[in-house]
Amino acid sequence: MSVAQNVPKLTQKELKKRYWSFVWRSYAIQASWNYEGQMNLGFMYGIAPIIDRIYGDGRPETLEMKKEAYKRHLAFYNCTPQTSAFVLGITASMEEEYARKPDEFDPNSINAVKSSLMGPLSGVGDSFFQGTIKILAFGLGITFAKQGNILGPILAVLISVVPALLVTYYGGKFGYSAGNTFLKKLTAEGIMDRAMYLVTIVGLMVIGAMIASMIGITTPLHFGKAFSLQKTLDSIFPQMIPLAFTFFMYWLLQKHVSTGWILVICIVLGLVLSPLGIFA
Repeated sequence: MSVAQNVPKLTQKELKKRYWSFVWRSYAIQASWNYEGQMNLGFMYGIAPIIDRIYGDGRPETLEMKKEAYKRHLAFYNCTPQTSAFVLGITASMEEEYARKPDEFDPNSINAVKSSLMGPLSGVGDSFFQGTIKILAFGLGITFAKQGNILGPILAVLISVVPALLVTYYGGKFGYSAGNTFLKKLTAEGIMDRAMYLVTIVGLMVIGAMIASMIGITTPLHFGKAFSLQKTLDSIFPQMIPLAFTFFMYWLLQKHVSTGWILVICIVLGLVLSPLGIFA
């Protein structure tokens, strides 16, 4: 049964207010960055008004669904702030769709879509905003400033801020409006399961790439002059040690070991195994 039946439809003015909310809350997404969930609390701050509006009638059944929604958005999240507005938009539309059709819509698909979007949007967003726009803007600004021209700092700020603001606003708007249309089509044609399968594959690819590129554990162990353990492992399965270490962390999480203790274990292993020459 729908729990969103009593939620009034947004007016055009309220829609614009929501799009701007995506903008401001996307820029605050790193304010509560943490090692465990990274930007998850910031994302929660962004999606909280939508959840409160959907499940704000105070009924016990909607209160439970509201708690589940809050818990759902405490999952790990990390994405460029400017492109996070798009993720907020599409997530808001999915939350509303789930509230309208709780028996037909799988809530696990919400986090699956978020996870699949994080990697590609972070890659594009960081390269474009941090690696291109800011360098061009401040390079041009410095050139003018060296000549004593007041346009230097003004141009630097305008060129770096205006594109970011436009992408953030229209990203949130497109994510929310297109997300609604897209989800209705998916639900009507019954292809949500296939979409779930695809986004799960993309999410696993992103996690796999992060393990291979961000965990730099190797072993300097040699036996004799010819045998290098690291080279042998790489010839069998590149990045085998980081993968094994990741599975060990996953096993600890399955055993309900807290992330604080996992961090302590990593530090202790590093302090012990590195001086012994086992890992580098």
